[in-house]
Amino acid sequence: MAGGGGTRLWPLSSPECPKPFLPLLGERTLLQLSADRLVGLVEPTSIFVVTDRRHADLVAAQLPFAHVLSEPQGRNTAAAIALATVAIERPDDEVMLVLPADQTIERGDDFRTALSTAEAAAGGVLGVARPLVTLGIEPTYPAIVYGYIVPTDRATTIKVGAGPARLVRGVARFTEKPDRDAAEAMLNGPHRASWNGGIFAWRRATIRAAFERDAPEILTTVAEGVAGDLAAAYERVMATSIDYAVLEPAAVAGDVLVVPADVGWSDLGSWTSLLAELGIPDIEATIARPGEAFEAADDDLVVWRSNAGRLTATHGADATMAESDGPVAVLRGARTFQPQIDALLDRCSTPEAHS
Repeated sequence: MAGGGGTRLWPLSSPECPKPFLPLLGERTLLQLSADRLVGLVEPTSIFVVTDRRHADLVAAQLPFAHVLSEPQGRNTAAAIALATVAIERPDDEVMLVLPADQTIERGDDFRTALSTAEAAAGGVLGVARPLVTLGIEPTYPAIVYGYIVPTDRATTIKVGAGPARLVRGVARFTEKPDRDAAEAMLNGPHRASWNGGIFAWRRATIRAAFERDAPEILTTVAEGVAGDLAAAYERVMATSIDYAVLEPAAVAGDVLVVPADVGWSDLGSWTSLLAELGIPDIEATIARPGEAFEAADDDLVVWRSNAGRLTATHGADATMAESDGPVAVLRGARTFQPQIDALLDRCSTPEAHS
């Protein structure tokens, strides 16, 4: 799944080129890195990218071997996954992996092992014949910006290949963006919770049956659109996440399993997390929307995009954006790191870096 607003990364991310299509960590984009991590696990021609139709050409340029499923407009992850469920013609017993294209993973081998474990678990384990399987990201702090997966005491291990056996647990519930006290309680409870990274594995027949049980209107509306007018269907389809539509009620029914995964995950969802990944820690950012006033000190950097598409970091005391009518980001105390930040902005300014 490649899309999203990326508002916490403005003006790096833009409606024309959202986060998955940007080379944030090097020369390759997050979408390309997402495909790279599947080498040896998924054939390149078995990769399908669900994206807004405005970005179909970006997908084709960055992953020319992949199939593109174009959405008329973004309607959240439930509609995107329903579209893949209906539009991809593959056998019902094949396992579908669902991966966001805007994340980074440090330890690719561990990640592929976790995905292989999830694939095996999707065939049935722990007394669940048709489970929906999710990867549970190992938390590093009590975050309040992520959802959590709370496990039950049901557990087993699955051994895939030559590596060690991996844990698989039942799922009691999903909790979306708790406050800090609740997050700490889930991390320190008898069954340590995981972050929800939106990574799933299930048999194609399983996810279709889950939609039919818990969100039939979403599946029916998208199916009608695939057979006829998809744009009209997307005007009607409910805009909600797969977690709310399917995973939460399925967890209550006991049909969700989790594979805990410590793989060096980050969603790169903010300037702070992105810069930390680039070796620039502890930088806080303030986003000002178009026309909003902002304050910046001399040791801050103000990042702005010109109307011609060029990204620039200006010292706070000199920040005048006469050539821009877009949002800006104020990076607090970041002036010391201007060379590294300029390199990032240069990569994300040039169209050649997106292809």
